[in-house]
Amino acid sequence: MSEAPGLFADGKAYERMMGRWSRLAGDVFLDWLDLPKGLRWLDVGCGNGAFTEALIARGGPAEVTGIDPSEGQLAYARTRPGAKSAQFRVADAQSLPFADGSFDAAVMALVISFVPDPAKAAGEMARVVRPGGCVATYMWDIPGGGLPLEPIHKAMHSLGIALPTPPGFAISRQDKMRAIWEQAGLQSVEARVIRITIAYSGFDDFWDSNAVPVGPAGQAISKLAPAAREQLKAHLRQQLPAGPEGRISYEAFANAVKGRVPAA
Repeated sequence: MSEAPGLFADGKAYERMMGRWSRLAGDVFLDWLDLPKGLRWLDVGCGNGAFTEALIARGGPAEVTGIDPSEGQLAYARTRPGAKSAQFRVADAQSLPFADGSFDAAVMALVISFVPDPAKAAGEMARVVRPGGCVATYMWDIPGGGLPLEPIHKAMHSLGIALPTPPGFAISRQDKMRAIWEQAGLQSVEARVIRITIAYSGFDDFWDSNAVPVGPAGQAISKLAPAAREQLKAHLRQQLPAGPEGRISYEAFANAVKGRVPAA
C-alpha cells in the first residue's frame, strides 16, 4: 500500500476526521456479516484501530490481528481501550505474512482504493482464511459521491483547486468490488450499500475535523495559500446544509462485498 502510510500517518488526526464515521459504517458492516463469536479475525489495513475496536466490541472474537503499513497509525491503535486484546503489526495487504488458513475471517475496512493491486490483496486474504471462512470489505463509494468528505471535494472542484484522488478510486464501485471477489475465487459473493448520517454541531466542527492534514483532501487543504483556504471555507459555509441551530447533517454511503473461501 505504497501511498497510504504517508497519507494516513497521524492516527489521532485521522480519528478526528474519519474514525467516528468508520465506526458507524463498520457497525452496519459487522451486523451484515453476521458471523458467530469466537472466531480468529484478520483486520487488513486496520489504520488507527477504529474498526478493530468495533469488531472486538460487536463480534466477540477469540483473537484479532490488525495489520497496516503505517507505524504511526498502529501506535494510535494500540492506545485504544477497546482494542487492547488485538495484536498489531506492520505488514502489506498484498503480501500477508501468515500461513494458509490462519484465520476464520479477514476484513478490509475503507482501504481497498488505496491498495495498488486490490486483486492481489483479495487473493491474499482468501489464502490466509480457512476453507468456508469469510472474506469481506467495504469502501466509501468515491465515484458515486459517498465520501464523508464529499462536500469538500465538490467545493474544491468548483473553485478549481486540484485534489488528487486515490489511483484505485473506481474500485469502490460495487460492481468492481464484486468482480474482484469473484476473480479471487470466493463463493457465495454478496454486495450491499451501507448508508450512514454524517453530523456536525456546526461549521467550525465540520472544518476543524476535516481540515486536518490527513488523506488527499486534508493534505491538499494544508498546502493552500491562506487566501485560498479562506475562499474554500467561505464557499463551504454557503453550500453546506446547516439546520436552524447551525447543525450540519448529510448522508455518506459505502459499498460492501463478502464471500466465502471454497471448501477444501
